[in-house]
Order: sequence, then structure tokens, then C-alpha cells
Amino acid sequence: MKTLEILLLIGSALHFLTLVAAALVPGKLNWKEELAKLGPFLRSMFWVYGVFIFLTILSLGLITALNYRELADGSMLARSICAFITVFWGLRLIVQFFVFDASEYLTNWFYKAGYHGLSVTFVYQVAVYGYCAFAPGLN
Repeated sequence: MKTLEILLLIGSALHFLTLVAAALVPGKLNWKEELAKLGPFLRSMFWVYGVFIFLTILSLGLITALNYRELADGSMLARSICAFITVFWGLRLIVQFFVFDASEYLTNWFYKAGYHGLSVTFVYQVAVYGYCAFAPGLN
């Protein structure tokens, strides 16, 4: 197995670990009480957006797990998929640093480690998928 294929498999696993972290968020951020303050339409829309993001991340992890060899081969389709994943996680990384202020929720070492672990995960995804998308001579 080639190094790039191994890096992509790690990326796939990180998608699934991100979903584990995401599954903890509603309870830790008290979504039930906080979303009750919203009207029914906005509350439903919030949950729908959350489900769609969850399904997108799940799909990216599954696509990578099932097609890591093809994603590493440098074909136009592979580069296109990897470019999409790079942009997805790159934008999420920007949001992590410049939009979200999670400081009030980082109340103990576990939450701080999780937050910074997610940041490292997003950087990894951008680096690996970005390399697959934009590195010359992969094909």
C-alpha cells in the first residue's frame, strides 16, 4: 500500500471520529433547551442542516474508505473529489478560527483537547486531500 493511500485511509477514519465528536455536541451544548427558544420553523431548519452536514461528513468518509486507491491515482475525477473535500474542510477550518468563539464551552481539559483535536483534524484533511487534488505529477 502506498503512503498516500494510507494517509487517505487515516483521513477516512478522521471523518468518522469527527462524527463521534459531532454526536456529543447537542448534549454538551444543551441544544434541547437552547433550540426551544426558537420558533418551530427555525428549530426544524437547524436540525435539518445538522443532519445534512452529518450525512455529508459520513459520505466523505465512506467515499474515501471505499475508494482510497482511486483517490490517490491522480485522475481528474479523483482530483475533483479531493478538491471538494479540501474546500469543505478548509472552509470549516476558517470557521473554527474566525467565526466560532467556543471559549465559554472550553471549561475543562477534555473539551479543550477535543476542540484542538478537531482543529488538527481539519488541518490534516486540508493537507492530505489538498495534496491529492493539487499536487502535480500524481497521475
